[in-house]
Amino acid sequence: MTSIFSKIVKGEIPCYKIAENEKFLSFLDINPLSLGHALVIPKEEIDYIFDLNNELYIELFLFAKNVSKAIEKSVKCIRIGLVVYGLDVPHAHIHLIPLLGNNDIDFSKPKLKLSNDEFLNLSKKINIEFKKLKADF
Repeated sequence: MTSIFSKIVKGEIPCYKIAENEKFLSFLDINPLSLGHALVIPKEEIDYIFDLNNELYIELFLFAKNVSKAIEKSVKCIRIGLVVYGLDVPHAHIHLIPLLGNNDIDFSKPKLKLSNDEFLNLSKKINIEFKKLKADF
Protein backbone atom coordinates (compact mmCIF):
# COMPACT_ATOMS: atom_id res chain seq x y z
CA MET A 1 0.00 0.00 0.00
CA THR A 2 1.31 3.44 -0.92
CA SER A 3 2.00 5.68 2.08
CA ILE A 4 0.85 9.28 2.37
CA PHE A 5 4.52 10.28 2.07
CA SER A 6 4.84 8.47 -1.26
CA LYS A 7 1.79 10.39 -2.47
CA ILE A 8 3.51 13.61 -1.37
CA VAL A 9 6.68 12.61 -3.27
CA LYS A 10 4.58 11.94 -6.40
CA GLY A 11 2.82 15.32 -6.05
CA GLU A 12 -0.58 13.68 -5.46
CA ILE A 13 -0.86 15.39 -2.07
CA PRO A 14 0.51 18.91 -1.48
CA CYS A 15 3.09 19.75 1.16
CA TYR A 16 5.03 22.71 2.46
CA LYS A 17 8.33 21.68 0.89
CA ILE A 18 11.51 23.05 2.41
CA ALA A 19 14.24 20.94 0.79
CA GLU A 20 14.61 18.34 -1.93
CA ASN A 21 17.15 16.48 -3.98
CA GLU A 22 16.96 13.39 -6.17
CA LYS A 23 16.76 10.99 -3.18
CA PHE A 24 15.20 12.94 -0.31
CA LEU A 25 12.41 15.36 0.51
CA SER A 26 11.79 17.53 3.54
CA PHE A 27 8.58 19.37 4.34
CA LEU A 28 6.90 21.03 7.29
CA ASP A 29 4.86 18.83 9.60
CA ILE A 30 1.23 19.97 9.32
CA ASN A 31 0.74 19.20 13.03
CA PRO A 32 3.90 20.77 14.41
CA LEU A 33 5.13 20.57 17.98
CA SER A 34 7.04 23.81 17.41
CA LEU A 35 7.51 26.39 14.68
CA GLY A 36 9.71 24.83 11.99
CA HIS A 37 8.95 21.17 12.88
CA ALA A 38 9.83 19.28 9.71
CA LEU A 39 9.91 15.77 8.33
CA VAL A 40 12.74 14.33 6.26
CA ILE A 41 12.03 11.28 4.11
CA PRO A 42 13.69 9.16 1.48
CA LYS A 43 11.74 9.34 -1.76
CA GLU A 44 11.97 5.56 -2.00
CA GLU A 45 9.18 3.96 0.01
CA ILE A 46 10.83 1.93 2.75
CA ASP A 47 8.80 1.39 5.91
CA TYR A 48 11.45 0.98 8.61
CA ILE A 49 14.40 3.33 8.86
CA PHE A 50 16.75 0.50 9.82
CA ASP A 51 15.82 -1.32 6.61
CA LEU A 52 17.51 1.43 4.56
CA ASN A 53 20.75 0.25 3.01
CA ASN A 54 23.82 1.77 4.65
CA GLU A 55 24.48 4.30 1.90
CA LEU A 56 20.90 5.61 1.86
CA TYR A 57 20.81 5.70 5.67
CA ILE A 58 23.96 7.81 5.87
CA GLU A 59 22.81 10.11 3.05
CA LEU A 60 19.41 10.59 4.74
CA PHE A 61 21.05 11.76 7.95
CA LEU A 62 23.46 14.05 6.09
CA PHE A 63 20.50 15.56 4.22
CA ALA A 64 18.64 15.97 7.54
CA LYS A 65 21.71 17.68 9.02
CA ASN A 66 21.61 20.33 6.30
CA VAL A 67 17.86 20.76 6.66
CA SER A 68 18.37 21.28 10.40
CA LYS A 69 20.92 24.03 9.71
CA ALA A 70 18.40 25.79 7.46
CA ILE A 71 15.69 25.50 10.11
CA GLU A 72 18.05 26.91 12.78
CA LYS A 73 18.68 29.97 10.61
CA SER A 74 14.93 30.46 10.09
CA VAL A 75 13.28 30.05 13.48
CA LYS A 76 14.15 30.91 17.06
CA CYS A 77 15.49 27.83 18.81
CA ILE A 78 18.34 26.62 21.02
CA ARG A 79 18.92 23.57 18.82
CA ILE A 80 17.13 21.04 16.67
CA GLY A 81 15.90 17.79 18.20
CA LEU A 82 15.74 14.65 16.11
CA VAL A 83 13.17 11.90 16.59
CA VAL A 84 12.67 8.65 14.73
CA TYR A 85 9.77 6.62 15.99
CA GLY A 86 8.07 5.73 12.73
CA LEU A 87 4.80 4.20 13.87
CA ASP A 88 2.43 6.81 12.47
CA VAL A 89 3.28 6.47 8.75
CA PRO A 90 4.72 3.29 7.18
CA HIS A 91 7.52 5.19 5.44
CA ALA A 92 10.94 5.88 6.99
CA HIS A 93 11.11 9.44 8.28
CA ILE A 94 12.91 11.75 10.65
CA HIS A 95 11.27 14.50 12.70
CA LEU A 96 13.38 17.65 13.08
CA ILE A 97 11.95 19.71 15.93
CA PRO A 98 13.23 23.16 16.92
CA LEU A 99 13.76 23.19 20.68
CA LEU A 100 13.51 25.97 23.23
CA GLY A 101 13.37 23.66 26.25
CA ASN A 102 13.56 20.09 27.51
CA ASN A 103 9.84 19.36 27.10
CA ASP A 104 9.49 20.43 23.47
CA ILE A 105 9.56 16.86 22.17
CA ASP A 106 6.31 15.57 23.60
CA PHE A 107 3.99 14.25 20.92
CA SER A 108 1.06 14.20 23.37
CA LYS A 109 1.05 17.98 23.84
CA PRO A 110 -1.25 20.20 21.75
CA LYS A 111 0.04 20.95 18.27
CA LEU A 112 0.55 24.44 16.90
CA LYS A 113 -2.13 25.80 14.60
CA LEU A 114 -0.74 27.74 11.64
CA SER A 115 -2.56 29.31 8.72
CA ASN A 116 -1.79 28.34 5.14
CA ASP A 117 0.03 31.65 4.70
CA GLU A 118 2.13 31.05 7.83
CA PHE A 119 3.11 27.59 6.54
CA LEU A 120 3.92 28.98 3.09
CA ASN A 121 6.02 31.85 4.43
CA LEU A 122 7.93 29.59 6.79
CA SER A 123 8.57 26.93 4.13
CA LYS A 124 9.89 29.59 1.74
CA LYS A 125 12.14 31.07 4.43
CA ILE A 126 13.64 27.68 5.32
CA ASN A 127 14.02 26.74 1.64
CA ILE A 128 16.00 29.92 0.97
CA GLU A 129 18.36 29.05 3.83
CA PHE A 130 18.64 25.46 2.59
CA LYS A 131 19.63 26.63 -0.88
CA LYS A 132 22.36 28.81 0.64
CA LEU A 133 23.77 25.70 2.35
CA LYS A 134 23.49 23.50 -0.70
CA ALA A 135 27.06 24.23 -1.73
CA ASP A 136 28.20 22.59 1.51
CA PHE A 137 27.06 19.07 0.58
